[in-house]
Amino acid sequence: MTIKAVDVARMDDHPLWVEISGNEVWWDEPRPHEGGRRCVVRRTVEGTIEDVLPGGWNARNRVMEYGGRSWRAHRGRLIFTEWSDGRLYVCSPGGDPVPLTPPDAARYADLVVHEDVVRGDEVWCVRETGEHHAIERTIKRDIVTVPLDGSPLRSIIKSHHFLMNPRISPDGRQIAYIGWNHPDMPWDATELCVAPIDGGPHRVIAAGAATVQAEWRDPGSLYAVTDPTGWWNIHLIGLDGTTRNLTPLALEFGDAPWKIGGSFFAVADGRIVATYGTADERRLGVLDRTGTSIRDIAGDHTFWAPTLAADGTSVVGVAASPRRPYEVVRVGIEDGVRGVLSAPRTLPPAGLLPVPEPVTVDGVHAHLYPPLTEAAEEPGKPGKPGRPAPYVLFVHGGPTGSVAPVLDLEVAYFTSRGIGVAKVNYGGSTGYGRAYRERLRHNWGVVDVRDCEAVARRLLSTGRAEKVAIRGGSAGGWTSLAALTHSDVFCGAVSNYGISDPESWSAETHDFESRYLDGLIGPLPETRQRYLDRSPIRHAAAASGPALLMHGLEDAVVDPSQSERFAAALAEHGGRWACLTFPGEQHGWRREETIVATLETELAFYGLIFGFPTPEVPPLILEGSR
Repeated sequence: MTIKAVDVARMDDHPLWVEISGNEVWWDEPRPHEGGRRCVVRRTVEGTIEDVLPGGWNARNRVMEYGGRSWRAHRGRLIFTEWSDGRLYVCSPGGDPVPLTPPDAARYADLVVHEDVVRGDEVWCVRETGEHHAIERTIKRDIVTVPLDGSPLRSIIKSHHFLMNPRISPDGRQIAYIGWNHPDMPWDATELCVAPIDGGPHRVIAAGAATVQAEWRDPGSLYAVTDPTGWWNIHLIGLDGTTRNLTPLALEFGDAPWKIGGSFFAVADGRIVATYGTADERRLGVLDRTGTSIRDIAGDHTFWAPTLAADGTSVVGVAASPRRPYEVVRVGIEDGVRGVLSAPRTLPPAGLLPVPEPVTVDGVHAHLYPPLTEAAEEPGKPGKPGRPAPYVLFVHGGPTGSVAPVLDLEVAYFTSRGIGVAKVNYGGSTGYGRAYRERLRHNWGVVDVRDCEAVARRLLSTGRAEKVAIRGGSAGGWTSLAALTHSDVFCGAVSNYGISDPESWSAETHDFESRYLDGLIGPLPETRQRYLDRSPIRHAAAASGPALLMHGLEDAVVDPSQSERFAAALAEHGGRWACLTFPGEQHGWRREETIVATLETELAFYGLIFGFPTPEVPPLILEGSR
């Protein structure tokens, strides 16, 4: 018995945002079977779950291309950003959405609602305008307020090239926000700022570290997740300049804000409820009122996503474990009583779900998922009883990101067929403090490759693996191709929407990441030789095996030509490859048919390089002569 690709597609992704609205809980959920749209739903007081967003509407946005907080619930209505045109809309459940912003190609994200007795209720958010993909980028961002009565919006903050986290003070007189400028990324250095709500000069109250979330405690101070100690801890920061670390632990209470608007903690009746831990386990806890200890209320959910909402008695979040998929969970703050609010999902038999085994190899963190033993005993399946199995290293994107040891049917799809999986949190990954994260500084394409190679060699030397391949998406695709061309340990690589030439990518990618490589490799043109030395395209002749390249044709983060050019480089040097593109897909797979097609193609690829038949999926033919 095996996991089917369609099973993976129908459990792909998880809710990004949650909200408590009166007596109801609202969240968004992916709909791969509906073209990949995100639908906002609510759980009523009667316990029924119903769609709030009408069919055909998609609560997403592409601010900084990765998007951000895309909706809010307010007095029974939904305020959201629509993917197709970027505008803000408002609608009542079952009603037609009404636009709040003009049709001017602007994008909006990181929404918060401010109730103002004088001006009326407003949405405060980040607005992004300008030409996004011209050679001379003209991107501008500001924080605007959008009245819900249809009045014209107002621009309030224009201080930094990048902005997030608009928060209105309890007395309604000030706005706090986070800003940063190139070449910094938000996990490098940001500034926490405060400005008058009606406009005027801002002042910086925290700088030099990476602040990723801030919430007002009272009109004179804020709680903020920042990392001057090298760990994202929660600090109390006064407008008078005083700072106190409330969680002085070698644990992370924050993470890289690839999507702006995440909530790593929530304030509930004067108490702080927070997610914390490492990339191996992220718990949920309550910081007591004195700020001296944390009481765990996570239960058997071992990994909590960065989205929390709280009222006076409970907190709602999104959590998972190695045996449970991501689900919306409500927890009593005092009694710890938990209840799952989202609809139950049909899971495969427990025997088909691998349990991750944490390992550390030469200081590198990884999770191993052994292949199903029964699969190796079936005729035609990879591996033999008592003999090593083929393994695939899964490399996460970012590269400033991490992978959690939670239920992952994509992993189970392969382990149920006798292929082992190793997920690697290489140097540069988040979840282990700034020092581990900055191991990758100026060493992208070196440290990540070396760390993956170390895990692969350990699998081979200990007899767990017979052969090892490598795969990843985006930056994980880069590491996979770099490993294929700069190491002899991997027998093949799969790159989903990956980077193959960093120099050309830095010139053609979107604004948010256009200076990312300054820190990952070095500034251009001064360090151009590093780009040439590490480029997979320029070292395609040294590829240790074939490559499978798959790319969405609407990808604005990594242009599809990155995959096409690497295929051409392999062709020039006698390598083998297959290159597939998918219309309608952006940076990542969202449609059910695409997820199925890419998984089945990947399995066929492993059949070719590991040497076993794959009659259940369409055949794959590799181009090239080797």
